[in-house]
Amino acid sequence: MAVEGQDKPPAGKAKRRESEKASPLNLQGKVPPHSIEAEEGLLACCILDGAQVLGRCVENGIRPEAFYHPFHQAVFTALLTLYGKKGHIDEILLGEELQQMGEFEKIGGFPFLNNLTNRVETPAFAEQYIAIVREKYLLRSLIRTSTKTIDGCFSFQGELAEFLGQVESEIFQISEQGVVDRSQHIKESVRDAYALIQKILERKGEMDGIPSGFKDLDKLTNGFHPSEMIVLAARPSMGKTSLAMNMAERAVLPSPRRDDRPPVPTLIFSLEMSSEQLAMRMLCGLARVSMIRLRDGISSADEKQQLLTAADELSKAPLWIDDTGHMNILELRAKARRHKMQNDIGMVIIDYLQLINGLNSAAGREQQISEISRGIKAMAKEINVPVIVLSQLNRESEKERRQPRLSDLRESGSIEQDADVVLLLARPKDAGDEHAVAANEADLIIAKQRNGPVGDCRLTFIKEITRFENHIPQS
Repeated sequence: MAVEGQDKPPAGKAKRRESEKASPLNLQGKVPPHSIEAEEGLLACCILDGAQVLGRCVENGIRPEAFYHPFHQAVFTALLTLYGKKGHIDEILLGEELQQMGEFEKIGGFPFLNNLTNRVETPAFAEQYIAIVREKYLLRSLIRTSTKTIDGCFSFQGELAEFLGQVESEIFQISEQGVVDRSQHIKESVRDAYALIQKILERKGEMDGIPSGFKDLDKLTNGFHPSEMIVLAARPSMGKTSLAMNMAERAVLPSPRRDDRPPVPTLIFSLEMSSEQLAMRMLCGLARVSMIRLRDGISSADEKQQLLTAADELSKAPLWIDDTGHMNILELRAKARRHKMQNDIGMVIIDYLQLINGLNSAAGREQQISEISRGIKAMAKEINVPVIVLSQLNRESEKERRQPRLSDLRESGSIEQDADVVLLLARPKDAGDEHAVAANEADLIIAKQRNGPVGDCRLTFIKEITRFENHIPQS
């Protein structure tokens, strides 16, 4: 039956005999989701207008295994081969390709192909057929993953966290197939690019990535970008947690200039400090109230009001803190994936790398750190957000009384290899005491940047409120 003139794809001919169907999944007698009619309709459209319809199939992630019937899988494989040769597609060429594959006689020869081409008269409903075939395929994929998970539970041996991580990763990959076609005509891209140019000119060159809040750093990095692994490393008590929280604050709260940049939902993994401690630090820094004064029970009416205002502002911010201790990289990635799907997070901060547990406790620590570092980089690419991970430096820079460098990253050179950006935080020595750091200054060294220059930035550190700000030159 033809589809021309109809408002929706036809119901089609009666289903084939059950003996003709292949059922790769058979759960307690239930037949997996599929639509023979939609598969036949889509293949017919591919034969009628291969250049257009096959292109749309490829863009939408339709592969041979997306078809339920094995004959349809063979035909689509042959169609893709012809499409790859950029040649004309018709029944004769398709038949020859199937013969070369050794599938022509198996599917029933030209009578089978003729039945397909007679299925529709126009490729008008190709998009709808693609949607149906793809939906059924995703449902079967979910069933397959779920069945594998059930079987795995009954025969489980090994690390539970690793098993859960694998399951969640497979389901996440299925859900990620929900949107495939991201192409658009150049006209749309040019329009968006020109609008971006206008904004850049209006903002006098403001960055296109997520701003750190520190102008000298942003000039060199142009902000933090999706899929980047940004390592922020320092010796203990240099203020790396405070600096990371200042960056998070800039991401989730409106700019002091009140520009039109929307807040960036941010997830913080705090493996060292509790969420209350972290929130306390951010609250005092934002309100500019000394934590020392608060601990001593001293506060003015103005400071109380500042804290109240800051608390109201922070409580509305799209910020999540996970202070679970003793996490491994699989658990951390699983949680990040969940937040990406549920809250559409745009940035992740991890405090800090050396506190993440390795999967194999018998392996050396350097090997574990390498595995963790690779996992963090993979996570950044998987959920497509910048990941700022804090790390410790070894003692070499202190022993040699010099600024830190890439080789000082503690326990593994793979951190240096995996990172897109490496920031080294150092506090210069006090002029009056070589054993003490300067009270109000810090150096932020861009030791590596895969897509930009390296260089140094000077920051101002306000000890009373544990806060970093743009450098204020001493008069």
